[in-house]
Amino acid sequence: MLGLMILFTCIWFFLFLCATYRWTLIIASIPEITSTKSKNNKLHYAIALPAHNEEKVIGSTIRSLLEMDYPSEYVDIFVVADFCSDQTAQEARNAGAICFERNEGERDGKGGALIWLFEQIFFANQQYDAIAIFDADTQVNPQFLTYITQRFDQGAKVIQGRHIISNPEEGWYPALAWALMTIDNRYNNQGRHNMKLSAKHMGDSICFRSHILRRLGWGESLTDDYEFRLRLLLEGVRIEYEPRAIGFGQAPLTWKEAQTQRLRWLKGVTDARQRYSIQLLLSGIKNRNLAQLDGAFSSLVPSYTTLTLLSLLAFLLSFTWDSPLAQAYRIIGAVVLFFWFLYPIIGLALERAPRWAYLIILTGPAFMLWRSFLRLRIFFSSKAITWVRTNHHK
Repeated sequence: MLGLMILFTCIWFFLFLCATYRWTLIIASIPEITSTKSKNNKLHYAIALPAHNEEKVIGSTIRSLLEMDYPSEYVDIFVVADFCSDQTAQEARNAGAICFERNEGERDGKGGALIWLFEQIFFANQQYDAIAIFDADTQVNPQFLTYITQRFDQGAKVIQGRHIISNPEEGWYPALAWALMTIDNRYNNQGRHNMKLSAKHMGDSICFRSHILRRLGWGESLTDDYEFRLRLLLEGVRIEYEPRAIGFGQAPLTWKEAQTQRLRWLKGVTDARQRYSIQLLLSGIKNRNLAQLDGAFSSLVPSYTTLTLLSLLAFLLSFTWDSPLAQAYRIIGAVVLFFWFLYPIIGLALERAPRWAYLIILTGPAFMLWRSFLRLRIFFSSKAITWVRTNHHK
């Protein structure tokens, strides 16, 4: 019995610590801090678009970028038509982009395509001040580069724009993805930005000072964006967040379409955590760097889904014996579970989300069970997980 009580004490201490960390992000995210107007310099941008069989959307994306309220002579759009079997290259050129076609070597997903495209951009010897990266289906607001330039003028090296799901009306999964992305932007990007920590690298609508990519390159893992954020932190580079620079991108229409994407994300994140989390922790302690410590802690702490399910399991197990300590655990468990319930609701409220978003987030337990099933599948399966294109429908 003593051993069981010690175990439960450790579990609840850990869960309380994780809940406190999440509450800190909630409180930190309340002020909507953005940059102020700066010198209004004009930076020369290279925009990089990786595309594999994207003839349906690439033209619209390029036209959206060309219509930004930013001098066109300061913007060059580059597309890599990566092992395409359709008219992606022709559509890109017709819309006004410089398009390179990659058809040799190994097709290794978005990371490999971007590395190859960067080589073409830098080989041209054009002195770009910054590189902006978008997905092939991304639509942007007209002031995107204006807001990004303001932040660069103030000393930022990497800036993540606000990514919004563009098709929540097309089904249950896109609607849930919209709600989850909205909460993610608020807590993990706005909250961390306000605390001078590093925002997430979302792989889309993100901009780099050119010397960062020249020095550090990119990455070819299953989740090159997540891994690159950890690598940047090890180099002492924070990702700043600019919520006024908005990129709109599609979510998969069905759970079946989303499954391959989620499997890749879960596997890639797990691999990156194993590779970098301890390095970040030691570096953060050595350098007394809060951003590195946050990066390490966030990579070591289980996901919201895992924490919620673990809290529920510990709460139910506390009813298997009766003692004053077990009763205390039940009270703590009820408080922690109530917090996990409020966690997404508060995020939606801070973002002034529409009513339907609160209803869709109540279906979150189905998503949590689905996500847990995928994680177990990764753990027990010996089948290799590779990059697979996400379908874009318009």
